[in-house]
Amino acid sequence: MLSDIEIAQLAKMQPVSAIAEKLGLPADSIEPYGHYKAKIGYQALKDVQLKPKGKLILVTAISPTAAGEGKTTTSVGLNDGLNYIGKKAIVALREPSMGPCFGVKGGAAGGGYVQVVPMEDINLHFTGDMHAITAATNLLAAMIDNHIYQGNELNIDVRRISWRRVVDMNDRSLRDIVIGLGGTGNGQPRQDGFDITVAGEVMAILCLSVDLMDLKTRLGNIIIGQSSDKKDIRASDLKANGAMAALLKDALKPNLVQTMENNPALIHGGPFANIAHGCNSVLATRTALHLADYVVTEAGFGADLGAEKFLDIKCRKAGLTPSAVVIVATIRALKMHGGMAKDNLKTPDVEALKRGAVNLERHIDNLRKFGLPVVVAINHFFTDSEEEVAAVKEIAAAKGVAAVLCMGFTNGGAGMAALAEKVVELCDQPSTFKFLYPDEMSLKDKLETIAKEIYRAESVDWESGTLSKLKKYTDLGYGHLPVCMAKTQYSFSHDPKLLGAPVGFEFPIRDVRLYAGAGFVVAYAGEIMTMPGLPKEPAANVIDVDMDGVISGLF
Repeated sequence: MLSDIEIAQLAKMQPVSAIAEKLGLPADSIEPYGHYKAKIGYQALKDVQLKPKGKLILVTAISPTAAGEGKTTTSVGLNDGLNYIGKKAIVALREPSMGPCFGVKGGAAGGGYVQVVPMEDINLHFTGDMHAITAATNLLAAMIDNHIYQGNELNIDVRRISWRRVVDMNDRSLRDIVIGLGGTGNGQPRQDGFDITVAGEVMAILCLSVDLMDLKTRLGNIIIGQSSDKKDIRASDLKANGAMAALLKDALKPNLVQTMENNPALIHGGPFANIAHGCNSVLATRTALHLADYVVTEAGFGADLGAEKFLDIKCRKAGLTPSAVVIVATIRALKMHGGMAKDNLKTPDVEALKRGAVNLERHIDNLRKFGLPVVVAINHFFTDSEEEVAAVKEIAAAKGVAAVLCMGFTNGGAGMAALAEKVVELCDQPSTFKFLYPDEMSLKDKLETIAKEIYRAESVDWESGTLSKLKKYTDLGYGHLPVCMAKTQYSFSHDPKLLGAPVGFEFPIRDVRLYAGAGFVVAYAGEIMTMPGLPKEPAANVIDVDMDGVISGLF
């Protein structure tokens, strides 16, 4: 059996200019990065805004497990399926972080015969966006320390610097560090630390910016810390935002690639959903909506994280209205939520599946709170029994939604035609989309609304200082901002061991932080890390390249 990378390397790709032509983009409107990748130029981004808008389809999933769900596989497959049934469709995805590629998760370009290509490039350096975001973040960090070293005219309190450096790699040793050691010429010693690039505010800012001037303004609004008299200091006070925007001017342009069936794909921006807002860029999504009749996009991890943030943060800020939602589930994962051990998942067990289906049912109920029509995509594995597939369809039907078996992994777009037909049907229904909470609701009430309505917590435990921080943000005029929850992806709760659909727990908020540039407040729940670590046997151990430059072992 071929691996995903071996299948991807068999793809017969078309020149990126041919892919652009399918979207009505002339050759001079794109900026090629080799034969099969390109960025869409700024003038073209402006020009396409005059075209009609298509329908937006969100792909999300049940709470993830070690058994796998296949959200990106389903997203790419649905795009191919829509094109297969004669619709003009495009998929808009996030860029993979190199951290998971070399860690546990592997690649993030789909799987089997529904992948975006060139798969190796997309999963590794791609067009350099991640590097530009890393450089812009670290430029600001360097300018902070240099300002202090050169006399500290802004009176920055080194104990109250909140800006952290980033690197796009899993490196637990960098979570908490001390810098400036070795003498006065090396700057002032202070505590610091690294986050992974995709968790940083610059990533969030790039993904929510609509043009270069908006990007520069948002970068200037970044709060890097406080002065000794507790006044907020911004990146604009350091005159850093212009140079940061210069580093990001090309990274802001969406990336155009293709699926294995030569259908267009925009891949741009990559914030994690467990510690950031988990959506591809606003610019890519808006552009896609003017280039196609149907746009498939995904939000990271389960619907309690990625979908909630997509709807309450991205749609709110970008003026987007989804037409339908696809919830991806695998029978394997549902059985795992039902208490079945990973080693036994190949064994048919309808009862374990039914126990675990409470997780799927809750995600359906949650998404209905947003007024959106839902369909369940059963991402097929060869070990699935007919009885198990029938059980999922019955469970979904009892909730008033359809469940469609998806064979994209093995059959490409043809194996996704049934889901595509159902999605088109849902998109024709009138939209009743609404947010979970209004802007004018207090930050505290927004947090509690998410915790109780989406996670089903009994109460919220506010750790010391969190409520006073929320009051400060409100007093400064930020009370209208949405909330971005940072918590484990593996459970509705803060505890990754609570599978299924837990209720009645206390939800701990251990810290809150204002992302003034991105325009939301981040709340940290439980033991969530903003810098992952590598496992005992990282994926990097088996990744290699031969003398011809052919990469192996990447998923």
